[in-house]
Amino acid sequence: MNQYKDFSCILKSILKEDVLIDEPMKKHTSFKVGGPSDVLVTPESLSDIVDVIKLCRKEKVPYCIIGNGSNILVKDGGIRGVVIKTSKLNNIKIDGAKVTAESGAMLSVVSKKSASYSLTGLEFASGIPGTIGGAITMNAGAYNGEMSQVVESAVILDENGEVRELTKEELELSYRKSAILKYGYIVLSVTLSLKMGDKEKIINRINELTKRRTEKQPLEYPSAGSTFKRPEGHFTGQLIEESGLKGAFVGGAQVSEKHAGFIINKGNASAKDILDLIKMVEDIVKEKYNVELHPEVRIVGEE
Repeated sequence: MNQYKDFSCILKSILKEDVLIDEPMKKHTSFKVGGPSDVLVTPESLSDIVDVIKLCRKEKVPYCIIGNGSNILVKDGGIRGVVIKTSKLNNIKIDGAKVTAESGAMLSVVSKKSASYSLTGLEFASGIPGTIGGAITMNAGAYNGEMSQVVESAVILDENGEVRELTKEELELSYRKSAILKYGYIVLSVTLSLKMGDKEKIINRINELTKRRTEKQPLEYPSAGSTFKRPEGHFTGQLIEESGLKGAFVGGAQVSEKHAGFIINKGNASAKDILDLIKMVEDIVKEKYNVELHPEVRIVGEE
């Protein structure tokens, strides 16, 4: 029974039509799995998201922030409380070599828009399928680039309900870590400091990385990108492949035959299938190589 239906009526007074009840999370995640969220809201402005979070905190209603759901695995029991989806907070402003984007802006869109202004530095992010808010939270990276190389500052909502601007140093960015994760901050917007460059070279680099990604990654199947963090001194996909796990199945979940670092939804997988396959990979790699793998994908919800 959904105990937050009455609370959803209060939210509707703030957000009008952008409030859904018992919404299947498989509609909102790239893995295409996950049980229902009690309430899902999609704020249209930064002030709306601040108001929703403050209200949830005041009424002691649990909440969870998602971007476009590309690095998240929602368990089959779904999510209790309120899911706040940032996808409509997607404004991008360019001033010289500075790019400011709201947290729900797609990183690929920010990268390509920057390129259209002859700004270089964000080419590595052109194929990362997440929002800029999620990217700064996880210090996302690819092809020898990461967010810490280009970020200047971020506006966040802190644990006391205060809106603050954090400098690059205050964001404490390291491999898949940040002060945002550490202290539970909510990202509202991010400012990047890029450089002027040659537009043709920038676009050619983006096209080159897109081709490489398409050739090497199983983009034709639902997944959450690289499933595991890279253990120091090792390549995750190589460890998994050499453990004989490439192509391994649990239910509808499979270790990709194209790239062993990806677990994919091959057909009607449940979240439990994916979680069981993650556990199997972790156990076998640990047994064979004494290397511990840890999920890069964010796991939320109830069994």
